[in-house]
Amino acid sequence: MASITAAREPGASLEEDSPEAVVVRFAGDSGDGMQLTGGQFTLSTALAGNDLATFPDFPAEIRAPQGTLFGVSAFQINFGSQEITTAGDAPDVLVAMNPAALKVNVPALKPGGLVIADTGEFNKRNLEKAKYESNPLEDGSLARWDLLAFDISALTLEAVKPFGLGNKEALRCKNMWTLGLALWMFDRDRQPLIDWLKGKFAKNPMLADANIAALNAGHAYGETAELAGPLKKLHIDPVPAEPGLYRTITGAEAVSLGLVAGAQLAHLPMFFGGYPITPASAILHNLVKMKEFGVTTFQAEDEIAAICSAIGASYAGHLGVTSSSGPGIALKGEAMGLAVMTELPLVIVNSQRGGPSTGLPTKTEQSDLYQAVYGRNGDAPMPVIAACSPADAFECAIEACRIAVQFMTPVVLLTDGYIGNASEPWKVPDPESYTPFPVSFLEETNNPDGKVLPFKRDARGVRPWIKPGTADLMHRIGGIEKGIDTGDLDYSPAVHQAQTDARKAKIDGVARAIPAQEVCLGEESGKLAVVGWGSTYGPIHQAVRRARKKGLAVSHVHVRHVWPLPENLGDLLRQFDKVLVPEMNTGQFKTVLRDQFLVDAQPLTKTSGQPFTIAELEAAIDEALA
Repeated sequence: MASITAAREPGASLEEDSPEAVVVRFAGDSGDGMQLTGGQFTLSTALAGNDLATFPDFPAEIRAPQGTLFGVSAFQINFGSQEITTAGDAPDVLVAMNPAALKVNVPALKPGGLVIADTGEFNKRNLEKAKYESNPLEDGSLARWDLLAFDISALTLEAVKPFGLGNKEALRCKNMWTLGLALWMFDRDRQPLIDWLKGKFAKNPMLADANIAALNAGHAYGETAELAGPLKKLHIDPVPAEPGLYRTITGAEAVSLGLVAGAQLAHLPMFFGGYPITPASAILHNLVKMKEFGVTTFQAEDEIAAICSAIGASYAGHLGVTSSSGPGIALKGEAMGLAVMTELPLVIVNSQRGGPSTGLPTKTEQSDLYQAVYGRNGDAPMPVIAACSPADAFECAIEACRIAVQFMTPVVLLTDGYIGNASEPWKVPDPESYTPFPVSFLEETNNPDGKVLPFKRDARGVRPWIKPGTADLMHRIGGIEKGIDTGDLDYSPAVHQAQTDARKAKIDGVARAIPAQEVCLGEESGKLAVVGWGSTYGPIHQAVRRARKKGLAVSHVHVRHVWPLPENLGDLLRQFDKVLVPEMNTGQFKTVLRDQFLVDAQPLTKTSGQPFTIAELEAAIDEALA
């Protein structure tokens, strides 16, 4: 991916660089509407035909004190005329709505990048909250960057003055003024945003008109101010793309649609039992809107009730689904063991966040891998699948449903806060391209002696699925160890040994029903394999691509099926002299690879709540090959 990597001299414009990709970050107080601004700029960018990736970065507090450093909310978008797989490393443009937003975000800005600041917010009180001893817009501390500072607050108040809004309500339109300027700067059409505002404020047309006026005023400012220096209009060509229907999609939306598609491919109604938790709540919010697809949603009183209701739905013949984040998954642990013992299909979505405990509720991490693979009492194996991007979450959700119903097992689907909140263009797939995997329920006894055998296994070690109430098929399942085939209580030593072995063998057998591991980029042997899983895909892929352009013998291997691992993965990794495993934890997948394949996998870890940058991975590759 090409980006603006060379530093610009102050005074040089974006237009003069003619970049193929630009990174813009909107930052302000959590009440300034930065996520809304970023989301609508993303929509306009997608309509312009650019490829894109976004990174919404929320404050951890529900409502931090206004103007404070820990209350800053930011939204970064990387967009361009070629393939984009990450939200970008350093921004080219930073829109800072107050001093705190500037202080938190300007260190990430590229040398020679552009700062757009609202001078109306740089008063004594706000400077003190941001711990500035002097005004950075005036003291020369921003000399490394281009600076465009003007009173956005006053300009917004002037633009919406005809609508008679109070001062506080009028200033809420600042984000639309700023968005209007950004739309002008990057040659975007305003009409889709105007239509959106009219729809959003359909019950209050005056607010719609005020926000549209602010949007138009910001756009007009760029057109007419004839500003000298950094602010220039920039057009980025659309990215070449296959014909088809495209939309922007977040990871949470993709998971929700994938779960519905998986249930449809299994010919089952779906039941979702969930409990609100950041950042997983968006999945419940999306599924509530899909009742017409046979989806039943239930917001339970707690995490345990949520998963137990989903297990009950699976027992009744639905596809049970539940979701949470790390702390909630811990609470679900006992019931996950129950799903393993009853051998019922269940999909458990874990939108990972920084931990442990409450940790970093709005920040991203990959620290729940051990929890997913090993984190239950007793020997309780279950398949684990990890999505690598927002769009990939759709495919992974379908795959989780397939494995769950075909192997009568709970399945963990791992995403994270970055995937869940980020968005990217998605080509809507043709439903006919997916092979259905319809479920067959047992409808007559599977025992010549007449008594049904609920745990009688087929050649793959999979027990039958029996709907309660089916004539002559009364049966019992539960959390206490069962006799071979019968379901009768039996916790004798030999039986528990046999059943533990049977449950393990069934999950081990999943490896034979998943694709062989392939190399994403590069050769199948060489000096270095960079092995990733989950949301590290984008920066790894770009770093490996850049390293290969320099002639380095490095390949990218990205693992979707985290447990059980693809059968050929060990042989593949042994074809490389070195294996490097970047992950946003303290080295969990590295340990799994060492344990399973006895390869000397080396960790590259990060637990800052922020995704890897391409530059970090490039440096690690250079060091590994030095």
